[in-house]
Amino acid sequence: MNSYKLSTLSLTLRLMIFAGSAIGLSLIISVVLVQESVKNHFAEQDFGELLVVTGSVERWLDSIDGNMRLAQDALSNAVSGHHGVYFRVDADSGEQLFLSQGGDFLSQLNHVDAAKSTNKTQLKNWQLDDGFYRGLATEVSVDGQSYRVIAAMDMSFHKQFLDKFTIKMWLMMLAIGVITIGATWLGIYQGYRPLKMLSKQIRNIQTHQLDERLNLDILPKELRNLAISFNEMLQHLEGDFERLSNFSADIAHELRTPLTNIITQTQVGLAQTRSLNEYQELLYSNLEEQERLAKMVSEMLWLAQSDNNLIKPVFNVIDLNSEVNELFEFFDALATEHQINLVLIGEKISMHADRALLRRAFSNLLSNAIRHTPPGSTIQVVISQREKKCVEIDFINPGKPISSHHLSRVFDRFYQVDKSRSSDSQGAGLGLAITKAIIDTHGGQITVASDSVHTVFTVRMPV
Repeated sequence: MNSYKLSTLSLTLRLMIFAGSAIGLSLIISVVLVQESVKNHFAEQDFGELLVVTGSVERWLDSIDGNMRLAQDALSNAVSGHHGVYFRVDADSGEQLFLSQGGDFLSQLNHVDAAKSTNKTQLKNWQLDDGFYRGLATEVSVDGQSYRVIAAMDMSFHKQFLDKFTIKMWLMMLAIGVITIGATWLGIYQGYRPLKMLSKQIRNIQTHQLDERLNLDILPKELRNLAISFNEMLQHLEGDFERLSNFSADIAHELRTPLTNIITQTQVGLAQTRSLNEYQELLYSNLEEQERLAKMVSEMLWLAQSDNNLIKPVFNVIDLNSEVNELFEFFDALATEHQINLVLIGEKISMHADRALLRRAFSNLLSNAIRHTPPGSTIQVVISQREKKCVEIDFINPGKPISSHHLSRVFDRFYQVDKSRSSDSQGAGLGLAITKAIIDTHGGQITVASDSVHTVFTVRMPV
């Protein structure tokens, strides 16, 4: 299964596969451990019984007084209480001294070396025909005489018990596994109910309900971060959707005015015969409105390209002081007409930027300042480097303050502060939006502050 198919598996199936594997492995290990524990218990029990038999043989060998027949009868009586246990006694020369009745299978241990000290690891297991046996070969020394004692027992009863026990264990573990996996599935299903409820809430939110927010109080803490992120996304979407709606309305309004002027003037001009000069004036008037339309469309196109990251600045080293001085020369005639002084304050700073884009942004800020500065006042441009890698340019102009209600929207497209601040405002409300887009493209930021004394547009850009 490739990674794509694995990534498309449902979370429930993934958890069930993991839980089922863990439960199955745990149960298998449990069965194996229990089986080994029971087998070890039987082995220890059998080893102890064989040691008892060997000890009995050793004691009765010590009591032999020369009458071997009586000794054999005594050995038989010594192990009479151990059912299913057989033994054989061999002399050091290899002569068989005693063999329990039915103990012919003990010959399977003839090749096993007898040990003086015994432990459980010396037990030998073997199968002969349909029988299963476990035995032990021990060297016994009595009065300087060595004997080989082989003791063994029939394990058929143990084998039958273990086989039945194993079957019952596997059936029990299978039942436990089914019940546990079923309970796990039910727990997972119940655990996913808040997620399904969250999905249903999200699905019910439509474009006309962007003001709705997910209720965090009814969600478990694992889903609250997801709900918080979704609420924040809704907030951004609501703001963007509102701005888009306002933008569309503003576009229609801004385009309607010049188009209405052109149509009205043309209708008036065609209502009756006019002189050549009157037709020329009509054409000049229409041309002015058309140029305004063309400028507006060009600015809207530039903003659309900026939104889609199609504006790629060409960075070069520029001297900010020289750029501002050149702008002062360009706006000198307009400033003189409004009886406004332009003053540059600050140190000489160079930085990497797109000269054309940056000049356009500064031109918009400077022309905006001139339009809203009363005659006889001074506009200041202050350049400073307050941080090692950041330069700050302040455009300061006196005039009527901008209310806090407008400050947060001055960079919105087509947004214009009340006309009382300017009697000759001819802008369409795109200049500051373009300025902000240019500063953002350079990785900087622009802010505005206004009080009863002056208004300050502050541009911060990386050096």
